[in-house]
Amino acid sequence: MSQANPAKEVIQLDVAVVGAGLGGLYAIHRLRGLGFKTRAFEAGSGVGGTWFWNKYPGARCDIESLEYSYSFDDDLQQEWSWPERYSTQPQILAYIQHVAQRFDLMRDVQLNTRIAEATFDADLNRWTLKTSNGETISARFCIMATGNLSTPRVPDFKGIGTFEGRWYHSGMWPAEGVDFTGKRVGVIGTGSSGIQMIPLIAQQAKHLHVFQRTANFSLPAQNGPMDLEREQAFKANYRSRRDEARQTGFGVSGYPVPIQSALEVSDDERREKYETLWDRGGSIGFLSCYTDFLVSEEANETAAAFVREKIRSVVKNPKVAALLTPTDHPIGTKRLCLDTGYYETYNRPNVSLVDVRSAPIQEITPKGVRTADQEYELDAIAFATGFDAMTGALREIDIRGADGTHLADKWVGGPMTYLGIMVAGFPNMFIVTGPGSPGVKSQMIHSIEQHVDWVSDLLKTASERQIRRIEADTDAESNWVSHVNEVADGTLYPRANSWYVGANIPGKPRVFMPYVAGVGVYRKLCDEVAADGYRGLKLS
Repeated sequence: MSQANPAKEVIQLDVAVVGAGLGGLYAIHRLRGLGFKTRAFEAGSGVGGTWFWNKYPGARCDIESLEYSYSFDDDLQQEWSWPERYSTQPQILAYIQHVAQRFDLMRDVQLNTRIAEATFDADLNRWTLKTSNGETISARFCIMATGNLSTPRVPDFKGIGTFEGRWYHSGMWPAEGVDFTGKRVGVIGTGSSGIQMIPLIAQQAKHLHVFQRTANFSLPAQNGPMDLEREQAFKANYRSRRDEARQTGFGVSGYPVPIQSALEVSDDERREKYETLWDRGGSIGFLSCYTDFLVSEEANETAAAFVREKIRSVVKNPKVAALLTPTDHPIGTKRLCLDTGYYETYNRPNVSLVDVRSAPIQEITPKGVRTADQEYELDAIAFATGFDAMTGALREIDIRGADGTHLADKWVGGPMTYLGIMVAGFPNMFIVTGPGSPGVKSQMIHSIEQHVDWVSDLLKTASERQIRRIEADTDAESNWVSHVNEVADGTLYPRANSWYVGANIPGKPRVFMPYVAGVGVYRKLCDEVAADGYRGLKLS
């Protein structure tokens, strides 16, 4: 493993990779195999990206373990065994560390190194990167594997610095964990991380106050120990399962492409299907159950009504159930959460739900949280307020393109990319699962591998043809952004105030960022671009 260079000489590379999560590690493996001198620079003290940082109680993947894993090496697929259907953060981090060791990736990872600046030299066609501790890196190519959910958003509540207890954020959780036994705890936020942590904190806390502004739809994970027979059957057909996943909407196998509208079947048949999916667990089944689930409000409402009914059947207090029942967005247009015992938690006598839509939080006081109605005395606060998604990590770096333009300035009205991979005016720079790609609307490791493979093939071609500069064409970028928006506007997704549109970040432009035509459609488009001599890119 490389250490920070005390002599401060310029580090010369073919490819500099920013980030050593799942994307950065795979980039090292692929590019090193092609003969490129590659190094990844990671701000954390360990590899793993989001799975290194998000150590909050209950942190767990919402894609099944057998799907949420690398596919590039069959021996790796066969030898690794997952203990649960849906893996926890420690289990996934152990897997990532195993991969890093098994493929000797750590010798090309530099930890505890935050990239502060990245500037393209138009004369040399090279990137110069500077770290926060004064190192300089020069590289022909730069791959931004900074992650989509890697910039925690701590709300700027008045008085947060006066709180006499301890506060935590889901994305910056202490590695040693937190013991809430006997404490009065407040959780602010009921998105995915809040829904995962609330049941576990409730089991420890003397009393838990959940501060909810917006109710979210959550489905039962139906998690449990890995079914060994299912694991064996899955592994026996891993190649075909992966091939199937690559042609689906979300990059997950086992869910056939729907052929019926939700409105074409009888109420009884539709309800039976929803009951089966509810008992099966997971979110992909609902998202891909009917052709019009995410495009027809009437069709979508059939599923939303079913889930609302389930919530009311679980939560005993009708007033609490009403607050927990989402009514302001179609189901699936925000991240569809998975839970274990979330709604049941509100039946506990030590749990209270606070509606901060009707009585907003006014400030954090030395003793707790004050809303427009009253003050709640607390010993600890857990912020589950999410991230500056998809663009936050890139905007934190001072990235300057060929003419000195700052990426943050170019994106002031919303992110612009070509295929979600390149940005016009920023040659030789590639983004892994960037805005404008399926990324967060897919099985992420699938999209990571697809992007890294596509970029690796492009760099191999460039090397063979002695191409020194690769740049997205401005018109191609503009046309792609228009296409991404057109696809999104044909769905229900923009109806929700979600982090997909940056709604959780004050002042962030409201732009729907993912590409939602589906993984299979996107892969085909990328393949066609490559087959057509990398149409939309200027190679020189």
